[in-house]
Amino acid sequence: MTLPLIFDLDLPQLTQQLKDWGQPAYRAKQVWQGLYQNLWAKPQDFSNLPKDLRDNLAENFAFTHLEEAQRLYSKDGQTTKVLFRLPDSQYIETVLMRYEDRRTLCISSQAGCAMGCVFCATGQMGFRRNLSSGEILEQVLVFARQLAEDGERPTNVVLMGMGEPFHNYDATLEAIDRLGDPDGFNMGARRFTISTVGLLPAIRRFTAEKRQVGLAISLHAATDELRSSMLPINDRYPIKDLIRACQEYTEATGRRVTFEWALILDQNDSPEEADRLVKLLHGLNCHVNIIPLNPTQGYAGQRSTRESVAAFKQILDNAGISCTVRVRRGIDIQAGCGQLAERADGGLLQVN
Repeated sequence: MTLPLIFDLDLPQLTQQLKDWGQPAYRAKQVWQGLYQNLWAKPQDFSNLPKDLRDNLAENFAFTHLEEAQRLYSKDGQTTKVLFRLPDSQYIETVLMRYEDRRTLCISSQAGCAMGCVFCATGQMGFRRNLSSGEILEQVLVFARQLAEDGERPTNVVLMGMGEPFHNYDATLEAIDRLGDPDGFNMGARRFTISTVGLLPAIRRFTAEKRQVGLAISLHAATDELRSSMLPINDRYPIKDLIRACQEYTEATGRRVTFEWALILDQNDSPEEADRLVKLLHGLNCHVNIIPLNPTQGYAGQRSTRESVAAFKQILDNAGISCTVRVRRGIDIQAGCGQLAERADGGLLQVN
């Protein structure tokens, strides 16, 4: 039987559990700081606790749900991808990307994904299950321990790994809140970005909460016909409604929204499509992240040429729309955007 994961507890729950064991309240704070500040990974590490409490923790809680099954390093040494096996034999992948002044983690919120985006390996894999809040945040802590060995720590976390974060809304935001606790890991909300295909009820809930967490929208097309052929969710939440929700978000929070656009050869990379995007985003406080398509086994589309990428960006630049072309990282180990859930040999990850 799998024990409950200790990272699934918030501080009040942890305090109540220790109180039930007859422990004083300050012990919970010691455990909390051990987990999130000292990054201790097992009960035996908590040398500031009495032995009976360490034994109780070991007998009643798991201190990890992530078993490393595979670790891959990109040829340039800047990207690391880890395949984790969960206790129920599901799998997720997590990526560390090193930049000059940043250490960015791309983490997963689900095993698989139900959204079915045609060019995404995770969508091709299908939905397995939601991750718990503890399983989401533990991905950050695993890499935080490793970075700490070099005197570093994660600077940014993007929920752009496997899964649709807003399809697992409560657990995703609980994980972010727990990692943001000033008495714990103390990672500011602005250091997180959530990427969604556009689940409108969740976007509106997120807007109402006026969080400082970044919001990114997987857009990829400026017309409903094209977008629906790529992202089936568009049939339910069409572009017009999605853009209106984004306007509400920017007005309520004062923050800009990022739109992700995977450039696919002869699909959405034409000057005409760029012009449509300019009209669609006119007057909206936003940034466009242009992403030359990364290859996946289950999709035949090809990435745009360098000339098409440059021309597409130039049209947005000329219209005064903030945009950048994403630096491609980890493509050789299938760690790029849309590639997670693939094996090192290029085949789809098989989960029994």
